[in-house]
Amino acid sequence: MAKVDFYQLSRDPVERVVPLLAGKALDNGERLLIVSADSAHRAALSQALWERESAFLAHGEVGEPHDARQPMLLSGDCAAANGASTVLIADGTWREAAAAFDRAILLFAGDRTDEARRLWLALGGQGHALRIFKQGEGGGWREGR
Repeated sequence: MAKVDFYQLSRDPVERVVPLLAGKALDNGERLLIVSADSAHRAALSQALWERESAFLAHGEVGEPHDARQPMLLSGDCAAANGASTVLIADGTWREAAAAFDRAILLFAGDRTDEARRLWLALGGQGHALRIFKQGEGGGWREGR
C-alpha cells in the first residue's frame, strides 16, 4: 500500500509549493514524478523549479531525451520513465495509478476540500497510510486532521 500525503493549499500557489516539496524529496534520495494534465501548467512548474530560491532543481519532461536519467520528471500522467518511487500530483486530480508508487503527494486547493475528503475515505478504506498537511498563516506546514 502507498503512503499518501494530502497537502491543502490555503496560502501559497502550487508553483511555490512544488519546488519546496520536490527539494525535500530529492534531499531524501527519492526520484520524483510531478504530474499535471495541462502542458502550460507543467511549463510554469518547470520554470518554478529552475528559479527555486536556494538552488535550481534539475528536471526534465517525460518523452524528452535522457528522461530515464532525470531525478525529477514532469508528466501528464503517472508513467515514470525515471523509475520514481514518489509521485507529486500538482493539479489536484487523483489518478488511481498514483497508488502504485511508494509515496503519493496530492496538492489540492481549499475549494476542493470535499473532493479530498471523499478520496481520503476511499483510500483509507483500501488500506493506504494517509496524512494531511495544512499550511499556516506564516507559510509553514503542520500535520493534522
